[in-house]
Amino acid sequence: MRAIQDPVFPHLVWLRPAMTEPPTTRPPALSDLPFFRGADPAVLAKVATSARWRTVEPGQVVVDDDEPSTDIFFVAAGSVRVQLRAASGREVLLNEFGTGEFFGELSAIDGAPRAANVTAVARSRLCIIPAKTFLEYVFATPDACHALLKTLSAKLRLQTERTLEREALPVRLRLFSELLRLSRPRSGAPTERVVSPPPPHHELAARIGARREVVSRELSDMTREGWLARDRRVIRILRVAEMQKAVASELRAPAA
Repeated sequence: MRAIQDPVFPHLVWLRPAMTEPPTTRPPALSDLPFFRGADPAVLAKVATSARWRTVEPGQVVVDDDEPSTDIFFVAAGSVRVQLRAASGREVLLNEFGTGEFFGELSAIDGAPRAANVTAVARSRLCIIPAKTFLEYVFATPDACHALLKTLSAKLRLQTERTLEREALPVRLRLFSELLRLSRPRSGAPTERVVSPPPPHHELAARIGARREVVSRELSDMTREGWLARDRRVIRILRVAEMQKAVASELRAPAA
């Protein structure tokens, strides 16, 4: 605030907000993306000449399954959802990627059509790089190659974990596992975790390979039995350790 003396009544002083320069906006850069941080500026400049930037709105399809494109996508801001759709209309939610993550690397590597549909969850800013440019960068940059391998390993481990859960666990334990996966620690309550905002029931069903009606019934039962506390803004997981133990006991073989 600035003090301004009234020109007509000098004994009065007015407070006026200080004038500030409008924030300067610069174009997005590859160096903002975690995958490219620390890269040689000359090498990065070469990649940047092929990069395209695109903004997508919630619900907009980014790529569709069987699409022949091979570009790789980096999420500079926002989030997208990867899912499979059967001819019957049933959906299986495979993953979600947020700011700093990337997708589409399988088609970039093997040149095959897209294996899944990718749709924007929120308004998102994407950086799109042609497969040839991306692979040349990875082959020339050991750190980037290692980062790509670690990301692929993490995605494979997650899908392996979910496949086992779908085959070995009843719906309730699959819900336990997915809610724990989606949750974060609750501030001020170290024995609890929270999921906020709560995913819709049909989305949870798609995540764990179950019917929406079954998921709705299980969530109601879990709330009544004291596993969860729910409202429109948050799901509180009240019995975290018990949930983890219940899932682990079904998935881990007893010691010989």
